[in-house]
Amino acid sequence: MFGQMRPPMVDRTSVAPLIAINAVVMDTETTGLDAANARVIEVGAVRLTGGRIADAPALRVLVRPDIPIPVESTRIHGFDDATVANAPRFSALWPELSSFFDDTVLIGHSIGFDLAVLERECARAKIPWQSRPSLCTRLLSEIVNPSLADFSLDHVASWLDVDVVERHSALGDATTAAKVFQKLVPLLRNRGIRTLGEAIHATGSLRQLIDEQIRAGWTDVSDIPADPLADLGPRIDTYPYRHRVREIMSSPPRFVPPQATLATVIAQIAADKISSVYVHAGDGVPRPTDTGIVTERDILRMIAERGTDALVHSVNRAMTKPLAVVDADAFVYLAIGRMNRLGIRHLGVVDDSGTVVGALSARDLLHQRAQGALLLGDHIGHAETSAELARAWAQVQPVAAGLLAEGLTGRDIAAIISRQLGAMTRRAAVLAERQMKSDGHGEPPRPYALVVLGSAGRGESLLATDQDNALIFADGAPGGPEDRWFAMLSEHVSRLLHEAAVPYCKGGIMAKNADWRGSVTTWRERVGHWISRSNPQDLLNVDIFFDLRCVHGDVGMAEALWRGAFDAAKGRADFAKLLVAAAGAVQPALGWFGRFRTEQGRIDLKKAGLFGIVSSARALAICHHVVERATTARLDGLKAVLPNAESELDMLKDAHGVFIDTILAQQLDDIGRGMAPTNAVAVDRLTARERTRLRRALESVAHLKEAVRDLLFST
Repeated sequence: MFGQMRPPMVDRTSVAPLIAINAVVMDTETTGLDAANARVIEVGAVRLTGGRIADAPALRVLVRPDIPIPVESTRIHGFDDATVANAPRFSALWPELSSFFDDTVLIGHSIGFDLAVLERECARAKIPWQSRPSLCTRLLSEIVNPSLADFSLDHVASWLDVDVVERHSALGDATTAAKVFQKLVPLLRNRGIRTLGEAIHATGSLRQLIDEQIRAGWTDVSDIPADPLADLGPRIDTYPYRHRVREIMSSPPRFVPPQATLATVIAQIAADKISSVYVHAGDGVPRPTDTGIVTERDILRMIAERGTDALVHSVNRAMTKPLAVVDADAFVYLAIGRMNRLGIRHLGVVDDSGTVVGALSARDLLHQRAQGALLLGDHIGHAETSAELARAWAQVQPVAAGLLAEGLTGRDIAAIISRQLGAMTRRAAVLAERQMKSDGHGEPPRPYALVVLGSAGRGESLLATDQDNALIFADGAPGGPEDRWFAMLSEHVSRLLHEAAVPYCKGGIMAKNADWRGSVTTWRERVGHWISRSNPQDLLNVDIFFDLRCVHGDVGMAEALWRGAFDAAKGRADFAKLLVAAAGAVQPALGWFGRFRTEQGRIDLKKAGLFGIVSSARALAICHHVVERATTARLDGLKAVLPNAESELDMLKDAHGVFIDTILAQQLDDIGRGMAPTNAVAVDRLTARERTRLRRALESVAHLKEAVRDLLFST
């Protein structure tokens, strides 16, 4: 359908996830340990595909070095001159080696030595050498466990409980190194190192050791791949990322009863100039599970098979059921990706309650069929493991970089990131339900809703994100059987997200913790308890509950609870004031004469302004009953109830956009350098115009506390 559209290729970029990396793990046996003069006598390699050792054949070749093999080397690896006498020379074997290595990441234990030896062999044979991103398991082991007494392959393997196979054979050591790498991945993740770029950047912290290796003639393995987010190929068509499905769908959809004849359907399709109709019995609300679809192609196929006799048959003989759907609020790129994945030309459109409310066809999307268009697609929606989730999430960063380069605002891109984060959470819940059933715990005991909170709920997530989620179930007491079931489910959800790409929340705001899980009754009691408090310390983190958005399960139940919380807090300026106090004050980032106050050249813009605007807009919206999620929607809604504050609210809205633009650009720059993204911005990387915009935004929040206090008690 959309065959020319492709996801961004991330394998060699800084965002490639270690848990799902595609790489070659290799090792060499040589005539000696002097990298400048050693000659290769054996090369062994295995593939990692999606982070797993591939079943595909491994590589093992002998090489004739054309110099005598020293006896002391033979004692180590067992190869002597007779062993390699009939082996090909390196130049003859290089095409096979190069083909196996491909254009991929290379991993090995002390791989800087192996790469240096291979590069010099290529130089002797006058073969061009291509540098590749590489990871050294010896260096990664020291990052994870710097107190380990010995970082030889034997010692590291023993520490990680990895069986050593065929020690001092190239293939054996490559296989052992591959297993060591797999064991290192979760340990690196616990240190916040999840991607290729972050791993390479982390090895740079061992500068003294790396410099010693370089002086010994080894290759420097601490170089980040050049422009890791820049190689995106064709420019991104921004339309699918700026528009939602509801904007282009056909609505209301056309329905026919199952007993309608094919002739009747043809007449309706011709009269309405449409390409499909939905089949539904008409009893109750149309849901995807009880709705079918008949398209023009289905009709032609049936006529081709049965001739004109097909016209009197009922339409249910030609329909496809259940109906494949997409959410009305989803971005268009997801619809394109889903059609592409399923190989279909039509999708139903559902609202938040799961009711079929529209139709979307390939014709509606024809203007999206740009040559080579770059799309996120629907990869999250069919991931089966945390590794597959990680690979799907890794596509977000290069697309975000491309969209920023094409002029989309940070807020627009944040909305896309938030949707992807919601999809990650939804898919984790689906996989967790499967795990619960597989473990013998059965189906969910009650209807439930898994919700995201904070920036993900508001649609304002950037790239330094973590888990903020909660769970609501229909009924059941705290600690009761229902609660225990959902506690186990939530543990699986959080683990999957953490393994994939979304770290555990340091503040514990996750459904696996009892405070963020409960029945509808329990949640209502919590909201009432919050509103009755008089100490800001009692309300730490509770404000993000008012940002909740359901990503899986009973949307209506979650929506009713969210709106009920707003209703309960309506007009409670005392409660809203405590929420602002609990959020803390803005950290001043401007000094005398408007000079930036920095720490190590950076300003944490979340602390210096963004969080202040977000929490203030939320508190004001709660107090004045502006029932919205997004910060901009809240500020716009407040202008209707606080007309005298319109200019001040607009100023905060502009500042909010500046902060998000600036943080996102810095995060993408940091990711490209192999650094974990944060909210801290390097002022010296900003242009003069960007510094002016940032200074004005920071000036806008200088007296935010006083302004909010006045607006809370305004009518």
